[in-house]
Amino acid sequence: MGARPDITAWRPRVEGIDEVFHAHFADHSYPMHTHDAWTLLIVDEGVVRYDLDRHEHGAPSSVVTLLPPHVPHNGGAVTPAGFRKRVLYLDTGQIDADLVGRAVDRPVLDDPPLRHRVHQLHRTLERPGDELEAQSRLALVRERLAAHLRDELGVRPRKSDRRVAHELRDLLDQHFVEGLTLREAAERLHCHHAHLVRTFSREFGMAPHQYLTGRRVDLSRRLLLGGMRAPDVAAAAGFYDQSHFSRHFKRVVGTSPGHYARTGAAAL
Repeated sequence: MGARPDITAWRPRVEGIDEVFHAHFADHSYPMHTHDAWTLLIVDEGVVRYDLDRHEHGAPSSVVTLLPPHVPHNGGAVTPAGFRKRVLYLDTGQIDADLVGRAVDRPVLDDPPLRHRVHQLHRTLERPGDELEAQSRLALVRERLAAHLRDELGVRPRKSDRRVAHELRDLLDQHFVEGLTLREAAERLHCHHAHLVRTFSREFGMAPHQYLTGRRVDLSRRLLLGGMRAPDVAAAAGFYDQSHFSRHFKRVVGTSPGHYARTGAAAL
């Protein structure tokens, strides 16, 4: 009997991602199968060997693998120790259907910056409440994947649009408590998701999700010093839950919400 696999799977509250799948397999081999989504794979330990459209490929830990929907493939470990992988299943709308053939021809992307971005996206998806950050990271990953498949990697992006950046900041200011998805912002500003993230970051030196979190932390500081209980502040300032609030508050302010509130009370 083989070793029991170590598997974690969930569906995040992030539009465009159907499933997150983390697994460590010691002796499992996938038979030929298909997915109805784009499979974005990074390997953390070991090497995966697979066949795609009757051609053999390998996925070591240094690369990103993108498997197109509805194309049969299998997979298994190269070494006896097995492999550890992280996978995002992206819905078919995330990458143009006309790029399926390109992905079949070259599913292996040797791009360290892209691999790091995919890793960062996985880390963000593990933290409930950071959906805008995940949406922003997904937009940049999706853009780079498309650039690879279209042979446009290295083409200079459009000039930064200061007006769009300031309009996005205004939107975030208006909706920082209830939150705003990247899709909603893109539709209102008639701009591509990735262009929004890039122009905002260039103009203000921080990503949109960082700005949103900063506004929420500022509000929470005022509410704490006004005497509101920390659990109530978390909801009033737009945080997902108490843990989400405490983590971001301490990262920005340098101390816990409870300690911050007590220092204010002691000063009276």
